[in-house]
Amino acid sequence: MIRLIVIFLIIAIVAAIFGFGGIAEGATDIAKIIFYIFVVLLVISLISRLFRR
Repeated sequence: MIRLIVIFLIIAIVAAIFGFGGIAEGATDIAKIIFYIFVVLLVISLISRLFRR
């Protein structure tokens, strides 16, 4: 999942450099959403490990 975040951030940076505002904004939004999903899954994983022990 982190690979997807990095890919979308690179797409956003390249699109911003070349002036494609809509593409850069869309890629940035997708990267943010994937990042938040990753953080939520990480927290759920950590909590579940605490209860297993």
